[in-house]
Amino acid sequence: MRYGMVMAGGSGTRLWPLSRREKPKQLLPLLPGGKSLLATAVERLDGVVAAENRLVCTAERFRAAIRAEMPNLPEAALLGEPTGRDTVNAVGLTAAILERRDPAAVFAVLTADHLIEPQEEFARALDLGFRLAESDPHRLVTFSIRPDFAATGYGWVERGAEIEGFEGAYLAASFVEKPERPRAEAFLASGRWNWNSGMFVFAAAGFMQALEKFLPANAAGLRAIAEAWGGPDQQGRLNEIYPTLTRISVDHGVMEPASASESFSIATVPMAVRWLDVGSWPSLAKTIEPDAAGNRIVGRLFAVESRGVLSVSSVPEHLICVLGCEDLVVVHTPDATLVCPIELAEQVKFIAERVPSALR
Repeated sequence: MRYGMVMAGGSGTRLWPLSRREKPKQLLPLLPGGKSLLATAVERLDGVVAAENRLVCTAERFRAAIRAEMPNLPEAALLGEPTGRDTVNAVGLTAAILERRDPAAVFAVLTADHLIEPQEEFARALDLGFRLAESDPHRLVTFSIRPDFAATGYGWVERGAEIEGFEGAYLAASFVEKPERPRAEAFLASGRWNWNSGMFVFAAAGFMQALEKFLPANAAGLRAIAEAWGGPDQQGRLNEIYPTLTRISVDHGVMEPASASESFSIATVPMAVRWLDVGSWPSLAKTIEPDAAGNRIVGRLFAVESRGVLSVSSVPEHLICVLGCEDLVVVHTPDATLVCPIELAEQVKFIAERVPSALR
């Protein structure tokens, strides 16, 4: 059976002061219509994964906030991590629980911080990814994005031969993480390389076999947690074991060693979508239509001789005024205000880590 899991444990410090420790970016109404990134990511499974087979893996401390944001999500659909142990364990926890529930389970791994359009193309690619993993549980499927510039902040995946019987799916020939500019430009020019999206489809049993091979201690710990899942010792076992697991990403912990192993194959499914990581103020600005002067506004802004200003206020009646400003970020909340040049906006996380604890 098909399942979908959305990873939603990030802190979103580059979107401070709107994003906070107890209400991070994935729960904020950042998208048009007031939707949160998490709700949008879960809805993205429409037409491919039944509503009752959708899971969210998040920090346990976000449980109440997610239940308030998404009251129709069943309590059992929330997998609460007592502490973050990177993506291989979030995926592994899901795989171990699903394998115990349904030995034939195949699940998608999505993220809660992306804007992906159009939905029809995403659903087509996701269905193809499911069919690939369903046909071979030792096939690990990753989704790649057709690039439109030579990104140095993303991982890249090279398309190999097309997989027979699965039009539009390819063997993954190689992976490169965050290349230098000249190499990224060569990748873009070649037409064979795409951005690595961080989204996957795995057979639960196949993923657990990969964990047993490459991270055996993690696999054993996650299986022990899964054995107690749904019983009276569920939380105690989770709290005891999960923090001890080796912390590593799914890319480094499983995908890279699997690509060099004869026991597994890696497929990539290119998506022709608009794919935006909404993780910083400049990236959020791309989701907002600009006015004639290139200003992008959430809330109220009075701008005089100003261009390229991103103005965000969480207080509807508050008016932000700018005079003679250019390429500036202004974010207002009831207890904190951020002002910085847009070229320094990626460094906002350093402020978020240093302000008084009550404001984090």
